[in-house]
Formats: sequence, structure tokens, C-alpha cells
Amino acid sequence: MITDTEIKLKGLQVLVKYLGDVEAERFIALIQREPFDYTAWRKQSLDEDLSIEEISQKAMELRKDSVG
Repeated sequence: MITDTEIKLKGLQVLVKYLGDVEAERFIALIQREPFDYTAWRKQSLDEDLSIEEISQKAMELRKDSVG
């Protein structure tokens, strides 16, 4: 089992690899300030082969639906 620090580092590396520095930081800021149920969202899209843009759009739609 890896440590929490290692998980955070690997997660950040993946975000930067696929989103770039600026968008990775924006993603982290969005997650920290907005209510978002990642587990519920992930269950809805487990079997889908989606692009980063499609994943982002689905996440925004779920958040919009959960807020109001």
C-alpha cells in the first residue's frame, strides 16, 4: 500500500500529464470549492470510453444537476 503523499503526487502527475499545469491547478481549485460526489459520478461513467473533454462535460452536468 502506498502512502497518502504518494497518492497525491501520482494524482497530480496524471492531472498535469493530461491537462497541463494550468488546467490541473484549475481542476484542483474546482474540486476544493465545489460540492461534488465523485463516487456517484464515477459509477455513472465506469463503462464509457470517454475523452477528457467528455469526462469534464459529464462532471459539470452532474454538478449542475446536484446543485439545483
